[in-house]
Amino acid sequence: MAKRTRYPGRPGTTRPAIKASGSKPATPAARSGGLTETELARAAELEAEIRAREQAAISDNARRRVRTGGLDVAIAGNASVPLSVRAAHEYAYVARDVRRIGLTAGLVFGILALIWIVATLGGVAVP
Repeated sequence: MAKRTRYPGRPGTTRPAIKASGSKPATPAARSGGLTETELARAAELEAEIRAREQAAISDNARRRVRTGGLDVAIAGNASVPLSVRAAHEYAYVARDVRRIGLTAGLVFGILALIWIVATLGGVAVP
């Protein structure tokens, strides 16, 4: 696979100049005027509606996170709270995962111990 670079082609090469044979370059047609008052009013209305939806989504997300025990928005956004407190709230999922790993390891160890006891008492194991 070829190495990707930011620049097209090989380094040090330039694109060949394209010469037009007597034709004018194509330019997009410019509008003679700006937006009309109705277009401006509609744009302002759409912008207000979009901002209202964004604010509703942000507040809904914050409420959901607080309900589910996620990151407290007040702690995360407050710079005066010590870093250790913010980190404790931010990395709560790590503690939960370590707890689950410990429970799983204990369960596996218990099952292996039970199998060993049954095999030893049952005479399956060679002494």
